[in-house]
Amino acid sequence: MGFLDKLTGTKRPAAGVAPRSAQEVRDALLAQGGGDVPWAVRGAEPGEKAEFVAEWRMREPAWRGFFLSRSRHLDRTVRIRMRLVPEERVVRAVQEQWEVTWVDGTPRFARSREYGRGQGRTVSKQWTFGRDGNGGRRLEETFSFDSAELTGPLRDAVLKAGWTWRAVTFGKL
Repeated sequence: MGFLDKLTGTKRPAAGVAPRSAQEVRDALLAQGGGDVPWAVRGAEPGEKAEFVAEWRMREPAWRGFFLSRSRHLDRTVRIRMRLVPEERVVRAVQEQWEVTWVDGTPRFARSREYGRGQGRTVSKQWTFGRDGNGGRRLEETFSFDSAELTGPLRDAVLKAGWTWRAVTFGKL
């Protein structure tokens, strides 16, 4: 990996990995998430300016309690928009961060001063003081959010398919 690749968030597949077809990459991306993880990949809707979108499953009733619980009360979320460029064997991805407001147990998403776009990693942790078995004080993690939980599996699926993952900060996806 060169300096510019590191700076731009570009990851290339390991040497010797045979590139798979665009359809196989599509299938690999759509197979990510869902099931027992709190995020999913879906085809983009008209106007989303992408081919695929990966996002936390906050809108799904079955997962609302998970995100709204005291220990995981999210006030921001991450969405990754992706587009395949078959002639270059590249998946271009942009990460967007949104502020979340909870109204009667339903998430509302809005761009605000918390909105961000790019390739950065978002990590948020909350800690409280607790007691250990001897009555002493200790820090306990009560909340953890890491956008790498979403980005990592997507990027790995692309790299295993022999394609390049290119994070996009500015310009066209």
